[in-house]
Amino acid sequence: MDVRSLYAAQKYAATRPAMEPDPTQTQALAIEQEFARVANDLANQLRSAEETAQQSMAGNADPHMLVEALAQSELAVETVVAVRNKVVEAYQEILRMPV
Repeated sequence: MDVRSLYAAQKYAATRPAMEPDPTQTQALAIEQEFARVANDLANQLRSAEETAQQSMAGNADPHMLVEALAQSELAVETVVAVRNKVVEAYQEILRMPV
């Protein structure tokens, strides 16, 4: 083993711990909880819009409430689609990176 490869191995060993995630950090857990909260909010929004639509079909809801619920659910779905598109775009960008 020559000096250059030994030096490279030592540098690699020194930088490797810096690349590993720190298990004491709770940031990943906070991101997971926030994502779960947003997903639950979306599901509740869609469920509420569906209930309002069913009540409107039965004649028990105001048409204005129906239009408002549908507009809110449409905005929620468009937001989810935009986030999904950004995630797919980021994934494709990662795949294009040279190794």
